[in-house]
Amino acid sequence: MSSDVLDGLDENQREAATALRGPVVVLAGAGTGKTRVITHRIAHGVDTGAYSPGRVMAVTFTTKAAGEMRGRLRAMGVAGVAARTFHAAALAQLNFFWPTLAGDSAPGIIDNKVRLLAHAADSIGLSPDTATLRDVASEIEWRKVSMLSVDGYVAARPNGVGRLGVDRVVALQHAYEKLKDERRQLDFEDVLLACAGMLEAEPQVAKAVREQYRHFTVDEFQDVSPLQNRLLELWLGDRRDICVVGDASQTIYSFAGADASFLLDFPTRFEGARVVRLETNYRSDAPVLAVANELMRGRPGALHLTAAASRATETTGDGPIPATATPAPSVPAASIPAASLPTVTAFEDDRAEARAVAVRIGAQIAAGADPRHIAVLYRAHAQSAELVAALADAGIATTVLGGRRFFDMPEVRQAVMELRAASVAPIESGFVDTVRDILRSRGLTDEPPEAGGALRDAWEARAAILRLAHEAPAGTTLRAFTDELTARAKVHDEPAMRTVTLATLHAAKGLEWDHVHLIGVAEGLLPISYATTFEQVDEERRLAYVGITRAGRTLSLTWSRGVRERQPSRFLREIGSGTLRAGGAIARSGAGSRRAEPPTASGSPRGSVRAPR
Repeated sequence: MSSDVLDGLDENQREAATALRGPVVVLAGAGTGKTRVITHRIAHGVDTGAYSPGRVMAVTFTTKAAGEMRGRLRAMGVAGVAARTFHAAALAQLNFFWPTLAGDSAPGIIDNKVRLLAHAADSIGLSPDTATLRDVASEIEWRKVSMLSVDGYVAARPNGVGRLGVDRVVALQHAYEKLKDERRQLDFEDVLLACAGMLEAEPQVAKAVREQYRHFTVDEFQDVSPLQNRLLELWLGDRRDICVVGDASQTIYSFAGADASFLLDFPTRFEGARVVRLETNYRSDAPVLAVANELMRGRPGALHLTAAASRATETTGDGPIPATATPAPSVPAASIPAASLPTVTAFEDDRAEARAVAVRIGAQIAAGADPRHIAVLYRAHAQSAELVAALADAGIATTVLGGRRFFDMPEVRQAVMELRAASVAPIESGFVDTVRDILRSRGLTDEPPEAGGALRDAWEARAAILRLAHEAPAGTTLRAFTDELTARAKVHDEPAMRTVTLATLHAAKGLEWDHVHLIGVAEGLLPISYATTFEQVDEERRLAYVGITRAGRTLSLTWSRGVRERQPSRFLREIGSGTLRAGGAIARSGAGSRRAEPPTASGSPRGSVRAPR
């Protein structure tokens, strides 16, 4: 298997996959196949005898990513690797050791922090609204993952939350902790704190964990918090068999405690660490990468992405499988034909912007683009309202990421229940025919209803289930199909509906589309209005970078003046007109029209809008 595993990797990916010992840091740019490298490295280690699967822990940040990693390893014949989130790994260790240490089962886990905070607020005579409670919950999470005491929190965040002064925020936090203790419960951050405390206080527990897990791999290392990094240090002990993978340019969760310095300083903290850089992008065409590179030029840890010699046809979730093991020569932005450059367009108002984007998407679909391969990205959820309406008016169905999960939709739950019930009875017709018949009985028709509304959403969900049935391997039984649906629901592995995706930039991380429309690229939206410090604006720049690098073939950037007379984003000026082209004359959304002046900055000196370094 080893030869097969390594044959599909380019030179740098192969270097990372064969670096099986000692501290290794893989600086992996967007679309460079980092998850592929991680799984192939583990598979290569197992195949060569360097690793025993049961002694490998692969840590990532989402249940879906962990499930995908386990699935890829199984496909390569590797079973038994602990691919988990930080929380899942810590909780498993708490549940295992707690009964022995405390003589009782581990505490339960809170399922709704805001609800418990509301009860805590009642106990001390406060009645904040739900939005304030959500913000206080975020403050509690940030304090704990930053490993701060309450006193340390006050020093770092002295301004309070909303209308609550810092004294009341502190009182509410104390009441929350007291109520949680009385109910014998832990929140998600407590799971990490309790596990770390257990390892520090109980040498026998630390010894047992370190004997069990000898080889560590951590994905998305730019997103680790001080608390997660501390837990990782405790898992490791004095050993050095760790590989971390990340991209500092995709650090977009600093508000939640993520600290890219752990990635950037890794070679300093682990003397002699091997550093591997992955900069060949298998997702995006050269014009898109030119925009991304210009935006991040000169930023700490920024990688210079180059397009692969040819685009792949098979995607893997984190980037396509390499179609070639030879990267293409770097293409200077100045040599890219103007007609191939991504566009940037100004509009009079948000409605005009949304309608124009809908027209462009309609033209892409009419030209043969699959709606599943098109996305509209934005900074805040509030920007989606005009888009949903404009796309519905154009007859284009949409899915908003961050809404209801696919397997939580009542239509999907009902369909899965009926399919499972049917799977225990003898089936006279074919497997796919049975699925189709059941879905038709629930409302699936040959033609979809008009876009927009619950009926179209339900139709798209049922159609997605039928597509999964058609895509199932030959010989699949109805029972196996329903088992697969149940397994996918547990790890949130949702099928792509044949709809255009609308998503915030945060929700889009880790995803990819052929065609991306990034809207609202204006001051006050991107960067967001409350980003006032240099560090906050830098995070907004990284958000823009994440959005840009989601695009494979085409990228359009738009912004509108609106009633507040917005200005184009400083990021457009930093990118410059050499890598972007104007999108043309634009009409306002109401009666009448006027031409908008060219929307990109007209070549203001690069760096003139940057804060001093």
